[in-house]
Amino acid sequence: MTEATWQWDRSLYAGSARHYSVGRLPYPSSLAEAIGTALGLDGSGRLLDVGCGPGSLTLLLAPLFEVAVGVDADQDMLVEGRRRADDIGATNVEWRHLRAEALPADLGTFRVATFAQSFHWMDRSLVARRVREMLTPDGAWVHVAASTHRGPADDETLPYPHPPWREIDELVASYLGPVRRAGQGLLPAGTPSGEQEIMLEAGFTGPIRIEVDGGMIVERSVEEITSAVFSLSSSAPHLFGDRLPAFEADLRGVLTTTARDGLFAERRQEVAVVIWRP
Repeated sequence: MTEATWQWDRSLYAGSARHYSVGRLPYPSSLAEAIGTALGLDGSGRLLDVGCGPGSLTLLLAPLFEVAVGVDADQDMLVEGRRRADDIGATNVEWRHLRAEALPADLGTFRVATFAQSFHWMDRSLVARRVREMLTPDGAWVHVAASTHRGPADDETLPYPHPPWREIDELVASYLGPVRRAGQGLLPAGTPSGEQEIMLEAGFTGPIRIEVDGGMIVERSVEEITSAVFSLSSSAPHLFGDRLPAFEADLRGVLTTTARDGLFAERRQEVAVVIWRP
């Protein structure tokens, strides 16, 4: 897929923000420890989290910096981020409503820029060049890749049934069609790859790769799995239109039939961290 075949639009995650806190598994605390150790973070400097969503990574890493700035194109995501920051008493976080392509937007310079499950939605060559100029000479670009809406297929004995992801995917396809949806467009070949070439062309060196074990088995409720589905761009609530109530009823039917005592279990995904230097 070439990046020209799909165009971003503001409906990409419309209606999904409120589902993130419920449906997405939080990043493990060991992720902050691994990034902090790798970069020698000591509470100084500024963090720029690009495509921050509701602040899942922003708030985890904020204690490692003097100031953290979360940037996202979805206003509802930022509202959710502010709410979560207030809930945990995070006072060193700022939120900016803008697309990554609008950077630097007079935001200044940063010690670290992070992209968590977000870079593929952007004009990657443009954003890489602009963010590189925003990093301090000793700064770093950190890409975090992990699926936080579902765990891996797990053959070991779990305390509760594994969520029926295959059936869920089939149900989504029965409502929205077999080709992955994203905003007002389609992603027949998925999101683009080739990040390494883009980063090298933008003048970055590296990368250094770290893997953080997701590890623990988590229990998840019918409500959490329902929200996990609605947290995805490919099954965001707006895509169903007036069929949303029917889809949700069918989804909950699949889940309640499969769950035991209303619960599922699965293991957290490993988190891949890729660090580039300007």
